[in-house]
Parts: sequence; C-alpha cells; structure tokens
Amino acid sequence: LTKITTTNDQQHEHLHRQPAHLESTSHLTSQTSSVLAFHGKNVPSITILSYLSRINKYCPTSYEVFLSLLVYFDRMTERVNAGPMQTLREANQHAYDQNRSASSSSESLSSDEMEGVTTSTGGGGQTATPPASGGMEKPAQRDVPGTPHSRPQRMESPSIPPEPAVMDPYNLSHFFVVDSFNIHRLVIAGVTCASKFFSDIFYTNSRYAKVGGLPLQELNHLELQFLLLNDFRLSVPVEEIEAYGTMLVEFYAREVVAQKQQEAQAMTGRSFSESSSDSTATVRAA
Repeated sequence: LTKITTTNDQQHEHLHRQPAHLESTSHLTSQTSSVLAFHGKNVPSITILSYLSRINKYCPTSYEVFLSLLVYFDRMTERVNAGPMQTLREANQHAYDQNRSASSSSESLSSDEMEGVTTSTGGGGQTATPPASGGMEKPAQRDVPGTPHSRPQRMESPSIPPEPAVMDPYNLSHFFVVDSFNIHRLVIAGVTCASKFFSDIFYTNSRYAKVGGLPLQELNHLELQFLLLNDFRLSVPVEEIEAYGTMLVEFYAREVVAQKQQEAQAMTGRSFSESSSDSTATVRAA
C-alpha cells in the first residue's frame, strides 16, 4: 500500500484537490460523492504500516481481512473509473477527429490559394479568385482595398478557439485513485466492513472509529460509501484471495532484493570513495 500511494502521489499530483465546495456539489453524481468522502484535507502524519499495526493491535482480526483490502481497492478502481475513462477516450477521439478535419481543411485551403488566387483573362490581365471559404481569409487581406475579402476589421472572435492536442474537460474528482490523502480512511472503512463479513467476532463501530482516529459519524458514513463503491459485493473467491496473496509475497521478495542491491551499490560507492581518498593521501605524502 505504501508503494501504491507513493507512486500515485507522484503520477497524480493533479488529483490532490480539496473537496468541492458545498455550493458546487449539486451537480456531482452519487459515485463521485462517495469517492470524495474519503479524500482528506491533509495527509495524516502516521504511516500506513503504523496505522495497520495499530488496527491489528487494538482490533485484531484474521489475515484475509487485511488481504481483502487489496481486492476491494482494485474493484473500486475498476468500477469507478470505467465510466469516466470511456467518456474521456471518446472525448479525446472526438478532439482528434476535429483536429484532423481542421488540418485537412487548412491543407485544402492552402492548395486552393496556390492554384486559384490568380487566373489569366482573355485580355492577358489577371483577376483575383477568392478562396472556397469566405471566412478563412488571411488577416492581412481584410482591410486592403481591392482584395476579395476587404471589409471593416472586427474584433477577433474565432468560432473554434485554440485547443490542446488532448482535451480533458472533465472534473478529475470523478476518478478514483488510492493516494496519501485517502488511504487511511479507505483502510479503516475496509477493515470495518471486511471484519463484519469474514469474522463471526468483530468490534463495534465506535471502537473502530476510536482506533482509526475518526468521529463515529464519519466512520459510519465511510462504511456506507465503501459498500456503495464496491456495489455491496464483499465476497472474495478463495482462488482470488490466494492469487493476491501470491502477488503480495512476490512483490515483497522483489522489494527485499531491490533494497539489498541498493545497499550493496551504496557500500561499493563508499568503498570506492574511501579508496580514492586513501590513494590521494598516499600520493600527497609521497
């Protein structure tokens, strides 16, 4: 979870927004409101590992409860982001098609201007031929007398404003991303729900709220939003929970190996630096 939140913090800094003001929440969907319910104003000072250890100490439960959190977070991410991602892809495709159409029109206009700006008359003179579209003239021709498009210059108000290559017109709060601003609330709400589902013996919400550092009313609200974001599907097949357990063990093994390699490289660098300093001191002494 620490690795996930750290990565998302770096790649999704634009999502670290404050929750929408009360007057602007009327247009939000219920799903977006559920997502924003977990977003805190500040990052809690307690680490994720210490937070999980505190929960396990004062509200001990089975391992599948903690492991199921990964399953639920993935389900929530897939379910919440499916709609906005599809809409965003369609908008980007639409913008791409518009850019291609505008580019084709510009190329066609340039070709017409090159080929038909001047044509010879029977008397050997030349007459100007306007482009195919009267609204696409060059700015320099607008107020020059005798040009095909001479007319009083008006304030620039292009019908199609300049747009970036890829548009993102949607409120980023529609997307669900596990980061440092919501991970603690997600964990305590997930443990509250999963404990009641997987275990015959569990604690009251007031105890979970006290251990998690939240008011009871807020935890009650987060519990409901957690269930809504998971579509009230808390059942996890044995095969799926085993697959997540295997992935977690493999991830931990890779992290340990990477940490040892970093320590070995650091030791090698220090040894090389010390040997270089000793060599320099020997040369100076000689």
